[in-house]
Amino acid sequence: MRVVKTNRFVPQILSGLLVLGASNLGLGALAQEYPSVVGLIPQGGSQATSVQTRTEAAGPEASPEATGQAEARLVLSLSERRVRLYRGAIEVVSYPVAVGKPSWETPTGEFQVYQKVVNPTWRHPWNGSLVPPGPDNPLGDRWVGFLDRGQEAFGFHGTTNEALIGEAVSHGCVRMKNADVTALFEQIEVGTPVVVQP
Repeated sequence: MRVVKTNRFVPQILSGLLVLGASNLGLGALAQEYPSVVGLIPQGGSQATSVQTRTEAAGPEASPEATGQAEARLVLSLSERRVRLYRGAIEVVSYPVAVGKPSWETPTGEFQVYQKVVNPTWRHPWNGSLVPPGPDNPLGDRWVGFLDRGQEAFGFHGTTNEALIGEAVSHGCVRMKNADVTALFEQIEVGTPVVVQP
């Protein structure tokens, strides 16, 4: 989905909640019935911390790939509608996704994760009402931003309609099954490279 932002880099208090990263950080509508922008507020959530990969004792000549310490990298194929997590040259896991629909395509290119939010709160674009974390939140349980264009941004997130995974239906963001985006969230960090291919 797209994120529309105003007053960039100026944190403000909105209804007693600190808007993270930029004031009025908005996420383009996720649910089909909300075709406009929404706000992302980490209500009761937290930024992710680094996840250390546990490995068995390895010899001094073990490669980073063998120890699980190779740099993580995400490769999103829009045509296949899959995102793959690599550590070095090794594919660790892949997940099915929903991508941007015509006229709202997911941008292609090389990016990096710039933000991770646990339990985001969704703000309705028209009436300003807040949808707290939970089963009715169209963002799901996780937000992973990978492209910030100043007035809009794109990322991976959960969804309330997992039946649409595999389709081109979003407003530019990458929808994932909630369990999948939660698992992915734990395996990457802010700064992880993201390559989006046609």
